[in-house]
Amino acid sequence: MVYLIKDVISHLESIAPSAYQESYDNARLIVGSPEAQVTGIICSLDVTEAVVEEAKTKGCNLIVAHHPIIFKGLKSLTGKNYVERTVIKAIKDDIAIYAIHTNLDAVHQGVNQKIAQKIGLSDTKILAPKKGLLTKLTTFIPRDNSEEVLQVLYQAGAGIIGNYSHCSFQTEGEGTFLPMENATPHIGSKGKEERVAEKRVELMFPAHLQSKVLQALKSAHPYEEVAYYLHPLDNDHQEVGSGMIGQLPEAIPGMDFLQHLKKSMGLQVLKHTAVLDKKISKVALCGGAGIFLLGQAIQSGADVFITADVKYHEFFDADQQILLADIGHYESEIYTKELLKDLLSQKFSNIATYLTNVVTNPISYL
Repeated sequence: MVYLIKDVISHLESIAPSAYQESYDNARLIVGSPEAQVTGIICSLDVTEAVVEEAKTKGCNLIVAHHPIIFKGLKSLTGKNYVERTVIKAIKDDIAIYAIHTNLDAVHQGVNQKIAQKIGLSDTKILAPKKGLLTKLTTFIPRDNSEEVLQVLYQAGAGIIGNYSHCSFQTEGEGTFLPMENATPHIGSKGKEERVAEKRVELMFPAHLQSKVLQALKSAHPYEEVAYYLHPLDNDHQEVGSGMIGQLPEAIPGMDFLQHLKKSMGLQVLKHTAVLDKKISKVALCGGAGIFLLGQAIQSGADVFITADVKYHEFFDADQQILLADIGHYESEIYTKELLKDLLSQKFSNIATYLTNVVTNPISYL
């Protein structure tokens, strides 16, 4: 089967919708045409000239990366820095670049879950769920058509709460209407008031799916004019947010945990605050620069918080309440390329998909 770049993007964004990226981010197709046929995929944390050359050598015309090569607008393409040189080379070699960044950070099955799996955590949850991402639909359906309409709404992505699907609340009542002169009523006759046994149905859905859910409602509902209303919700979205928290199989001393962390994440070195006189059981983490979550980690009762890019004075903020470990930005997110390869290989088994062999970490240790 032939797949286009837009098919790969659609699959990835069904897992980590672009609507979940942060406002400063640039997760998208950065170079290339969405209509191009995919010949092979390279999965990488970053994109550099060497990664583009590797893709060319392996016959791949698509790089799927975590970090966007372009964060800010480019005013010229003269090759004066690595960003411009990489983009120029990708265009010349006809290789597309797609970035899936903070949206992949935000979803439960994303970057932080991959770190949690490497460390061996169970019972994982989003550390700081986001608000304002959910909408409630209330609509009114003839009783005899309610199940049919509900099934279509479920297929459109409505009615999912955490690990549960097909979630709705239904009450029975009576709807009234009078078809006017230009109406084409499904039930009743023009000029005659009708009373119909109906169900009031309420269900939640991710706000970015609003157009899809309303289209499904209108296509499946038997009425010519569908009565509905929408409520933006301030609820936490349990499956979307920042960071993650989980449990170790058993509590272990702090220094033993740091040794385990170093081995499981393949670290050369890590920075940490003083080891506290208590065992580690509950672990909070955030790939990349996550020190903004330190307060939530402490409030959650975590024994340790793992992240990267912690500044000198920020280590003081742990204040002997929690063990704070900085494992490095590259080191915390490098396994994202494995996550991407798994997500793509499961869906596109006939497309050659590779992990980059290029070490893109700009930092070396002596």
